[in-house]
Amino acid sequence: MKIGVHGRKFIDESIPYIQEVFDELNKKGAEIYLSTNFLAILKESSVKFGKYIAYKPGEDIADLNFIISLGGDGTLLEVITHVGPQEIPILGINTGRLGFLATTSKTEISKAISALYNNFFTFDYRTLLKLESDWDIFGALNFGLNEFTILKKDTSSMIVVHTFIDGEYLNSYWADGLIVSTPTGSTGYSISCGGPVVLPQSHNFIITPVSPHNLNVRPMVVSDKSVISFEIEGRSKNFLVSLDSRSYTVDESIQMAVRKEDFKAKLVKLNGYNFLDTLRQKLSWGLDIRN
Repeated sequence: MKIGVHGRKFIDESIPYIQEVFDELNKKGAEIYLSTNFLAILKESSVKFGKYIAYKPGEDIADLNFIISLGGDGTLLEVITHVGPQEIPILGINTGRLGFLATTSKTEISKAISALYNNFFTFDYRTLLKLESDWDIFGALNFGLNEFTILKKDTSSMIVVHTFIDGEYLNSYWADGLIVSTPTGSTGYSISCGGPVVLPQSHNFIITPVSPHNLNVRPMVVSDKSVISFEIEGRSKNFLVSLDSRSYTVDESIQMAVRKEDFKAKLVKLNGYNFLDTLRQKLSWGLDIRN
């Protein structure tokens, strides 16, 4: 079986868990593919990873059976950019903190890798959003799993984001910015700005203003079949736009629209995993003396 592995710089406390991943993969006879970024990190650590094939992000790795994300949700978002339209199944092993996406505990590494070999899992298909613009802002990586965001830059005054749905005027948001998130991203930046939690298979986008000037402007849920477009203005002529963790500065002349991407993220869901359980654990729901 061909299995890719990607991670970020890790603390010493994570070394035993990362070592266990490679021990289990080598025990199973897996053909290990390492991202070049993670390989450089591993070579400076005490982790013994055995034989490997290196790959660069953006290369054709479609023949991989799985790719393992070692870290938190930010690491998994990076893996999404490695995979793109190749739709390789991704197993997120959480050596980080929160872990809405990287849901496999570091104490269940052996069980998780055995599950891959024994087909004890299902696939959790997550909607991606796609940015279309008249500038080539993000190149081939013009898609995201969590959200697309427009923000004022630095400490400048608020901006105005004129927003349209399928060409029809929705609203002019006087705010620090605007978020368009997928259901997956509803538990990310959007929820911290007052947006709703939306279940992953809801087929929606969530439009959430960031610190709106008018308090009666509320988050809005729309169909993911919608095309959401924007015109931006403000005292500053430069603004920040981001897709997940990638961001660039643009000016007000840019034309942008967000729609659903044609391909999806294919996450490995181990048997027994339940998104509602994750919500309760990560958001501490139910921690009430009455329960």
